[in-house]
Amino acid sequence: MPQTAFNEITTVDELVALLGEPGQRARDKSRPALLEIDREWLAASPFCMMATASADGACDASPKGDPAGQLVHVIDDRTIALAERPGNRRADGYRNILQNPHVGLNFLIPGRGDTLRINGRARLVSDAPFFDEMQVKGHRPLLAVVVDIDDVFFHCAKAFLRSAIWKPETWDPEARVPRRALIAREVEPNGMTVEQLDDYYTPENYAKGLYA
Repeated sequence: MPQTAFNEITTVDELVALLGEPGQRARDKSRPALLEIDREWLAASPFCMMATASADGACDASPKGDPAGQLVHVIDDRTIALAERPGNRRADGYRNILQNPHVGLNFLIPGRGDTLRINGRARLVSDAPFFDEMQVKGHRPLLAVVVDIDDVFFHCAKAFLRSAIWKPETWDPEARVPRRALIAREVEPNGMTVEQLDDYYTPENYAKGLYA
């Protein structure tokens, strides 16, 4: 389809005319510091998405996961820290933070449709006393993202309800796309056979590198 056929929105007025203004509760729910319920949510969350952008606007959204209670360390009501564990070393989000400190975080609890969102300014820390409290299986974080909170608020469940993401009866992870080994062979070739890739990606083998 030619893009000339798109009816593009280019101004805030056009956007508001289409979507309308937010209600008072949605407009005013953002707050600058954590409440006790926010702390409880962070302690129960094993997963979040971290969005960043470079100085020239190149964006990244990276998943972060750890056992609940180990993903986030609350330093105080205006400051949290997220642990970094061994990964593929691309560090796209961290490279962005070094250029532009603004981050957006969305914390999930499995089975819950609502999420906790935190926006703020981040810095990278290679060591701190609280690293000892973020150990998993005897391993301290490689680094931590310390976030100074600008605003925090709960987000409604509509996206999760529409997607039915938490309903097991909708789960069929290999029904429409190939398994991970076949994807890796097609788009990330490294000389390994499919059999070798299948062995590498078995949960018991892949899990060996989660924290070591």
